[in-house]
Formats: sequence, C-alpha cells, structure tokens
Amino acid sequence: QFTSDLLPSDVLGVSVYHPASGTFEVRHGPIFTQVLLADEINRAPPRTQSGLLQAMQEGTITIDDQTAALPRPFLVLATQNPLEHYGTYPLPESQLDRFLMRLTIGYPEADAERRILLDSRALEPGFDRIQTVLGPDEVLRLQDAVDNVRADEALVDYLMEIVQRTRESALFRLGVSPRGSVALFRAARAYAMTRGRDYLVPDDIRDVVVPCLAHRLLPAGMAAATLDAHEQAASLLRTILDEVEVPV
Repeated sequence: QFTSDLLPSDVLGVSVYHPASGTFEVRHGPIFTQVLLADEINRAPPRTQSGLLQAMQEGTITIDDQTAALPRPFLVLATQNPLEHYGTYPLPESQLDRFLMRLTIGYPEADAERRILLDSRALEPGFDRIQTVLGPDEVLRLQDAVDNVRADEALVDYLMEIVQRTRESALFRLGVSPRGSVALFRAARAYAMTRGRDYLVPDDIRDVVVPCLAHRLLPAGMAAATLDAHEQAASLLRTILDEVEVPV
C-alpha cells in the first residue's frame, strides 16, 4: 500500500549497521518479489516513486552501492484513482514510460454489479479461491516466445509511422519514446500469441496502440499526465490510426 509517508527504503530495503561486528547488512524490502502490486501508487511522494525506476528498467536494486538482482520474472502492477487529487502526486513521465500498458477499469456493467449485490461474499477478499495458473518458469518461457512471433517489415514500418506521427505532430508536447515503440511491438506480438498465431497482423498493433501508448503521451496544452491528458491522448491516437494507411 503506497502512502504519503512511504519512504524509498520501505520499498527497496535498507542497510543496517551491526555494532558488535562492525559490519553492515542489507535487508531487502518488499520489492524483492516476482509480482509487486503498488496499490494507489500516486499517493507516494516522487522520491519514493522514483525508487522504482531502476527496478522496472534493469531488474536490479542498488542500496548503499550494493546492487542486487530482483527475482525473475519481475512484474509491477500499479493502481490509482485518477479522479482524486488531494494527497496525490502525478507520476513522472519517466516512470509512466516504464509501464507496458495503462488500463482504465471504469464502472462494472449492470449485470456484473447485480451479481456483486446478490453474492454476499463478493466484497470479501477471495485469496483462498485464487488458483495458480502459471509458474515463474512458464512465464519466462512465454516472454521468450514473444520474440519468435514473425513480423513483416511492412508491419514494422506501419508501427513506426504511428509512432512518428506522435513525435512530429504539434498536437503533442511529448511523443512516444523508443522505449514506447519497443513496448508496442512486443505487446502486439504477445497479443498475436493470445490469438493463437505465430505471426503479426495489423489488427494486433491497432488493438494495443491506445493501452500501450496513451499514458506515454502528453498532449499540447497539458501540464501533467492527468486523466484529461490521458483521454485526449487516446482520442488523438485513434485519429492517427484512422489516418495511417494499413498495410495489406
């Protein structure tokens, strides 16, 4: 749970001095896990948020000049309520760029909410009902398998044209970074795998463009990555998709 008084050492770990031996011992924090859930991440101050940058990019953590590798696979999931502003801090662009996707949950459909109301256990923690679907080794194999999904050069050019439009358009203050284009390419190939294919088609790219890129963009006239900025970026991306010719 991320809070306003959370320190980087609360997440990463700390170096503890032992007077008897005159040595320091590094005690690892909760980030040393395979799946890190940063609940309400935007409630933590920027200094604490920035502590995740090295972990999300390199899979390592440095504490007092000692660098340690995080377990693999290392996945970061974060939640935030974009409508709340009091007691929250905007995520820096460098951190947003390290998230593969941003998904907006919204309200449940009426039928789903009805089932919640009728199920007395719906609002209770259901950890005891969760079943293991994949193990760490299987996740790593699937991540490696993404690189085997074939992509025609015309589709790579199509993806790059979408990315270039965000960099060249006056409608954006901040376009897609090279990290973002790599993320889009990998996400599209992973999406193709979920559809049972070992090759890429244009729809694989189109279907993941908004969740992969919208949070990385800053539209002109926007000072920070707010909910309004995200919605405007998503709308501009859809316009770009309509304008860029789809390869046949």
